[in-house]
Amino acid sequence: MDFSNEVVIWGTTGLFLMLAELIIPGGIVVFLGLSAILVSASLQLGLIDNLMQAFTLFFVSSIVLLLAFRNVGQKMVGGDSTIENTDENLDVYGHQVKVIETIGPGTKQGRIEFQGTEWTALGDGGEIKAGQKAKIICRENISYVVEKAD
Repeated sequence: MDFSNEVVIWGTTGLFLMLAELIIPGGIVVFLGLSAILVSASLQLGLIDNLMQAFTLFFVSSIVLLLAFRNVGQKMVGGDSTIENTDENLDVYGHQVKVIETIGPGTKQGRIEFQGTEWTALGDGGEIKAGQKAKIICRENISYVVEKAD
């Protein structure tokens, strides 16, 4: 195989890039490989005859293929996508926590331990003594509102 031939160089590069898509997923490298194959075929057929035309065809065809077919390829192949809860207030609702400093009565603030950290907590009007368990109702600014756990 003569690697001094431009047709072979462009063809080999194109095949290498298309195979590299298996290692570097994303749907981009395969179109660069297809563009290199297109340049190789154009050189073989005599449609282009110098390096400047080869690179111009490569760049233009790469952009056209990327813009035209990447979304089509993404829809055909798909991928893993998950939609998870992004509201952290919903994630904490109902969690049991330990009361570190007595909460209440009334609007008197206390402290709870939640996720390894101490937080300011407000009660529901009653008194929740230190050492008891409480359940998170919601979050108000940087404080949690809790109620006595059953």
